[in-house]
This record gives sequence, C-alpha cells and structure tokens, in this order.
Amino acid sequence: MAITVVPRGQLATIVTCLEMRARPVPAVPARSALRLARWPAPVDLAAYRALFRRIGAPWLWRGRLVQDDAALSAALNAQTCEVRAATRRDGTAMGLIELDFAEPGTCEIVYFGLEPGMTGRGHGRWLMDHALRLAWRDGVQRVWLHSCDLDHPAALAFYQRAGFTPFERWVELYPDPRVDGIYADNPAPQVPII
Repeated sequence: MAITVVPRGQLATIVTCLEMRARPVPAVPARSALRLARWPAPVDLAAYRALFRRIGAPWLWRGRLVQDDAALSAALNAQTCEVRAATRRDGTAMGLIELDFAEPGTCEIVYFGLEPGMTGRGHGRWLMDHALRLAWRDGVQRVWLHSCDLDHPAALAFYQRAGFTPFERWVELYPDPRVDGIYADNPAPQVPII
C-alpha cells in the first residue's frame, strides 16, 4: 500500500470518469418548474462565475473560478461549447449545464449542477434529461462526465442511475480554494482545512 501525504493548503480527491456509449431510450420526461435557457456567446462571464460559485461552493468547485477572463471566455465562447442555465420563472439561474463537443463523436458534460436546496426534489433528473437530449446530437457516439468524492454524496449514484458507467479513476491534487482565497468563507465544513 502506498501512502501520499497531502501538503498543507492542498486538497486531494478521487475523480471518477463515467461514460455512456449509446443514446438512452427516451423515458417519461421528468418535470420541473424550472426552465432551460441557452446562454449564447458571448457568455456573460460574471453571471457564469456567480452561478458556478453558488452551485459549486459546497463541493469546492474551483475549475472555472481560477481561470482569467481570457481563458474563461475562450472556453465558454468556443464553437464547440454550449452553456445552458436552469432558471426560475423570474429568470434567476439555479442550475448549469456546460457541454463540450471538441472531440469528434464525443460530448463531455463539463459542468452539471444545481444550487444547494434544489437537489432531492426532481430538478436534477429534469436537468439531466435535458443535458442528455442536448448531448446526443447527430454524430455523437459517446457522452462522458466526471465526478469526485468532494461532490454531493449522491452524485455518483445519480449519474449511474442516469445510465453512465464508470470507466476510469484518478487522484487529483490541487490548492484548497478556501486557502488560496477563491472562497473567503468555509462553504464546505465537511472537508477539513489543513
């Protein structure tokens, strides 16, 4: 058995990659009071970061928050990227789907999530139904995503119920976003700061 000590100020997480190699059989669509809105290019970076932060804070999401404006704009406004927000009737964004079609025949669900308080009420299934409908466009033969052990405790099982199968696992080590100032408070008290 190998043990690696995680340096102070860092986080280590186990990432699980999951894939779907066949378009799922359409089921009775889940229902939600939310609406899906496309955020066309140029995507409002401040609005995207705010939604990303609200969704990801409890799970210490940092990926898009550490990118400067140029890098984030290039990613979100690429011709191969689609951003959708799940919104309330008043237009307030409560959920996110970010899809990337850069690899031929493949769609990566780069980010998928709902604000805290929206989970466990059927909105996730509704959002995933939309994500899969959008991902499985003509020519797509594989849809994949990744999750980690810092995500919502039900995330991995949720993705598997949606039809995804795990295919790879790795350990990721990166600066704790609470230590490097991305999150000034401690939005994930379940993960100790070392």
